[in-house]
Amino acid sequence: MAEQRQRALSTAGEALYEILALEKGATHDEIKKSYRKLALKYHPDKNPDNPEAAEKFKEINNAHATLTDLSKRNIYDKYGSLGLYVAEQFGEENVNTYFMLSSWWAKGLFAVCGLLTGCYLCCCFCCCFNCCCGKCKPKAPEGEEQEFCVSPEDLEEQIKNDMERDGETPIVLQPTNATEKTQLIGDSHRSYRTDS
Repeated sequence: MAEQRQRALSTAGEALYEILALEKGATHDEIKKSYRKLALKYHPDKNPDNPEAAEKFKEINNAHATLTDLSKRNIYDKYGSLGLYVAEQFGEENVNTYFMLSSWWAKGLFAVCGLLTGCYLCCCFCCCFNCCCGKCKPKAPEGEEQEFCVSPEDLEEQIKNDMERDGETPIVLQPTNATEKTQLIGDSHRSYRTDS
């Protein structure tokens, strides 16, 4: 199982071409022709007593599906089976980013930054204390008051006090008269007939 997993995550990008008996970089028509030939040869209906033929048929179908999809083929040609696995896990658009960040120079840059700053935590604290709540904190434009938070209970109490002071009382009950009509509900009856 471990050997099969290692083989499945190769970066060579040649195994699927070998399954279809093709060279890397084959055209779409060559892939299609080879697939049809091998699919007929290893189809389970033509080999009912041979379980190895059924497995080979599954591999052929998988190779064909990958190599005929242009985006998967580009990923496979560039990064191999490992690229396809990364595409499944993180999305096809993130494959290049994954391999760039896992390259030796990106890891080295990360380590050098860690050594130069002493540690990443110190760098984070320095940035947060200076930019978020320190002397480099963004200032509100002149003439505008700074925003502050009010709890919902305090805000509700403040609105209630303001309304009582102004002599207005909030409406807290629905009208009990159910016969009241609005402009939306008229006495006229609607007709859906057309005048023809």
